Amino acid sequence: MTEEIPAPSRRRAAARLGVVVLFLAVLFYLVAVRQVIDIDAVRDLIRASGPVAPLVFVPVSALLAAIFVPGTLLAATSGLLFGPLVGTFVTLFSAVGTAMITSLLGRRAGRASARGLIGAERSDRIDAQIARGGLWAVVGQRFVPGISDAMASYVFGAFGVPLWQMVAGSFIGSAPRAFVYTALGASIGEFSAPLAYTAIGVWCVTAVLGVFAAHRGYRMWRHRPRQEPAAEPPVPS
Repeated sequence: MTEEIPAPSRRRAAARLGVVVLFLAVLFYLVAVRQVIDIDAVRDLIRASGPVAPLVFVPVSALLAAIFVPGTLLAATSGLLFGPLVGTFVTLFSAVGTAMITSLLGRRAGRASARGLIGAERSDRIDAQIARGGLWAVVGQRFVPGISDAMASYVFGAFGVPLWQMVAGSFIGSAPRAFVYTALGASIGEFSAPLAYTAIGVWCVTAVLGVFAAHRGYRMWRHRPRQEPAAEPPVPS
């Protein structure tokens, strides 16, 4: 039997979720579109920290990406400051930090509202699907181009993807793009054409794999068999 959700509870959950979505949309517009944060100032601040600059850059970059500073700019800055090798690891750990921050905030801000909106029965069904494939959903999302990793992590958190799956999935899925954008930033500083060509080649491969995986996942979801309700045992006469 499908659970009936009282209309007032549904409206309250929808209102709470709408406030969260509106806040994230305004934050995305101000930071990612209007670019109210000066990346050059951030670069100068990191450079001024001296030998500990990579350790400073990781949490700073993670926080900035969580408020929708474009990850491509942060990764390119990492490559420009630290080179392709160290910069790639700095970018990767920053991406994992962003995934942790955004998923925890998404869980805290939107989890209860999402469950109240769709009901406990459907929420339990989604939780079961996440338990089976949440890790690879995070990995696949990181491979698909054009999707904000921070926004996706907020959604994953709201739907209850466990933190360990966010960490592992972000580490695996963000590795190729961490190298790509960091290497592009490093190639600008070193004027290295082979490095830039390698980065572009890796980006093309991962983009194709990501689109293919997303298409395949969508088709599997569309054509998955519906589970029939279990028949009740006959009542003895």
